[in-house]
Amino acid sequence: MTASLDPTLRITEIFHSLQGEARSVGLPTVFVRLTGCPLRCVWCDTEYAFSGGEILSLDQILTQIESFGCLRVCVTGGEPLAQPECLVLLNRLCEEGYEVSLETSGALPIADVDKRVSRVMDLKAPDSGESHRNLWDNIAELTLHDQVKFVISSRRDYDWACFKLDELRLSDRVGDVLFSPTHGILAPQELAQWLLHDRVPARFQLQLHKLLWNDAPGH
Repeated sequence: MTASLDPTLRITEIFHSLQGEARSVGLPTVFVRLTGCPLRCVWCDTEYAFSGGEILSLDQILTQIESFGCLRVCVTGGEPLAQPECLVLLNRLCEEGYEVSLETSGALPIADVDKRVSRVMDLKAPDSGESHRNLWDNIAELTLHDQVKFVISSRRDYDWACFKLDELRLSDRVGDVLFSPTHGILAPQELAQWLLHDRVPARFQLQLHKLLWNDAPGH
């Protein structure tokens, strides 16, 4: 069977905003949110991306991205790697000269993601309800160009994340380890105090988009 010359992906939204988290927080970024996710985290804030969306060709996606005049692109979801053609999109964005990041749940393989992409990979803590979906083989694929994020809902999540940070030597593997309090569940001040008390080698982060726009779609 002949491969399509212009692959298609199901897209929930493409928009221009400030990056809300990770190492490029606050920088203008074009977000490409792919539709669909095999996980159902308890605290998920993008359930609207589970279904629906619009099927767009790769060229149509690139045209929309180009219209914003911004060279920083974040491919997110949902779980973007659930669509195989996401790998083609990531490669094409890199070839076009964009600075590219990928937000992924860590439940699907990252080995084939273009190495020029900064992979921001979640490790799901127990209170997410999906910690059994963590694909541990991904750890060996991580580099200093990548980032690992823990979303923390409780002291149990925090203790688990600290254990994994140490066990997997994440501070040596990736450029940034991020601890983020679950919005509306864990008080940010509480997580900040834990991190300071225990001298954890990780970056505390609040989600800027929630503070600015209450995480409304398109922001």
